[in-house]
Amino acid sequence: MAQQVKVPTVGESITEVTIANWLKNDGDVVKMDEVIAELESDKATFELPAPQAGILKITKAKGEVVPIGEVICEITDGGKTTNASPSTEAKSPAATQPAKTTGGVREMKVPTVGESITEVTISTWLKKEGDFVKLDEIIAEVESDKATFELPAEANGILHIIANEKTTLPIGGLICKIEVTENAPVSASATSVSSASTVSSDDKNYASGYPSPAAAKILEEKGIPASQVVGTGVGGRITKEDAEKAKVATTKSETPKTPGNPPVIAAGGGRNKRSEKMTSLRKTIARRLVAVKNETAMLTTFNEVDMKPVMDLRSKYKEKFKEKYGVGLGFMSFFTKAVCVALKEFPAVNAQINGDEVIYHDYCDVSIAVSTPRGLVVPVIRNAESLSFDQIEAEVVRLATKGRDGKLSIDEMQGGTFSITNGGVFGSMLSTPIINPPQSAILGMHNIVERPVVKDGQVVVRPIMYLALSYDHRIVDGRESVSFLVRLKELLEDPGRLVLGV
Repeated sequence: MAQQVKVPTVGESITEVTIANWLKNDGDVVKMDEVIAELESDKATFELPAPQAGILKITKAKGEVVPIGEVICEITDGGKTTNASPSTEAKSPAATQPAKTTGGVREMKVPTVGESITEVTISTWLKKEGDFVKLDEIIAEVESDKATFELPAEANGILHIIANEKTTLPIGGLICKIEVTENAPVSASATSVSSASTVSSDDKNYASGYPSPAAAKILEEKGIPASQVVGTGVGGRITKEDAEKAKVATTKSETPKTPGNPPVIAAGGGRNKRSEKMTSLRKTIARRLVAVKNETAMLTTFNEVDMKPVMDLRSKYKEKFKEKYGVGLGFMSFFTKAVCVALKEFPAVNAQINGDEVIYHDYCDVSIAVSTPRGLVVPVIRNAESLSFDQIEAEVVRLATKGRDGKLSIDEMQGGTFSITNGGVFGSMLSTPIINPPQSAILGMHNIVERPVVKDGQVVVRPIMYLALSYDHRIVDGRESVSFLVRLKELLEDPGRLVLGV
């Protein structure tokens, strides 16, 4: 009996997921609870276990965006797959015959890939005009504003391309037509059979030389064409690791000859430039960032903190702290504790707008920005106000590690009431962080630099950090925002207050 495997409900606000990777191939035998795929939402990546043992039949390709509740594969009980003998299928060259057409034409249109997606871009054609394609064979990669997914052929037949690469089509737009045939060309069958036993140097499948969605993004950022990278994945596919190892090839640019005296150009100075169409994903990121700026009355206020008291306390006790608790004593625990104290005193900074209401929280769920290979993620430290220094440090390490490994769950990413971001680890001196909606405020930490300051009438050198608080002026007044930062300054410049609660 076949069991359909559907996309599970993974979060209240999640309506669709992307199939990030199939860990098993079509036709493989899988065990019950064995992880068969990795699914990716716009907030986290999670694993999909097999609900029963049996033979896997994949119905949704890697990279495809699938709504919650839709079938992505089937698992049939027992049975063994058998392969036809190559000797019975292979024919001599003399027997080569063209495919027999049925007279039917299959029109392939842009499928519905998500509730909020209205258009897609043809990223890459993996098959050429006039090629014979098989049912469910991947013929193109299509890019939406959220993910890149693969387009499988909907019939056996001859491909006729309608929309060229880089063409943007609305949902339901015509991509290509397939002239339906009853059989494949015999020579193509013979080639595929012989390739099952021996791999020829000329034999390349659709994946050869094409990057995965993650690899394509890395190559795009590096400015390296896929044609310059050798793929080590299945079928010659360019993997994420291949893209990370790839380096820009050094080429000499040719300057066109001009009559008379040519312009003076410094030796070795190139004047190449290139233009690339903005990806749908980048356009969406830009649109959302602008939306935050437009839909909130965002304002930023600044202050500075003398970090010497915290640094002295940390230097004095960090060895004993690590020996006792097994984690290092960092700055994040001091800032998190100070933030929780200040949020209790200024609850509007810990609130959020919901329609015509303001929701106040009597707890502090602090979101910590973590940089990962996939981008910036913001996991949440729950009830941070009730945690000790060592518990906060342990939670930061746990969440940061899971974030970098792509293992954060939806629950670990949702529900923060206030955010902290530390641009100082990258050398930032000052910034205006953007609010993480629906929260109403975010604290920006920066690098610590020794600066001359006046203490008790004397100019002295102190390790100073600039702090920035971006807040929604609709519910947080200037008095509250400034007082919030002043309170943080008091607590951090006299960390004994954090221990004593004063």
